[in-house]
Amino acid sequence: MAAPSPLAAVRKSVADLILWQLFVGGLAAGTAAGAVFDGTQKDLVTAVGGVVALITGSRIAKKPKIKAFLSRPATLWFLFLFNGGTAAAMYFAMDGVKGIIAATMMGLVSLGTAGGIVAGHRKQAEARALRV
Repeated sequence: MAAPSPLAAVRKSVADLILWQLFVGGLAAGTAAGAVFDGTQKDLVTAVGGVVALITGSRIAKKPKIKAFLSRPATLWFLFLFNGGTAAAMYFAMDGVKGIIAATMMGLVSLGTAGGIVAGHRKQAEARALRV
């Protein structure tokens, strides 16, 4: 297989840079909208920033090096425990419905990570069964 041309390498680097900038910008907009905007504008900027971060984060997570890192058992266990702890802290730290919703969402993220841990154990068990 031939090495990629310099132009293709530059295009890939620029595309990756733009993707990361959009991700960080979406996180910043979703987090800091309350300091700049009020009312409906704040809600809109927060929602759009969250959607931009979600879409770009999903694209970043599909890259081979990031995917390999996120699939490691140690990383999955850290994310499971961290997100579960964050969910519990949000439930007690935030008042009313906002606390319940935030804790539920973080709990779902933690459960998704647990699914990755279980899937990894199943793959290992299948691989061991094939070796025998």
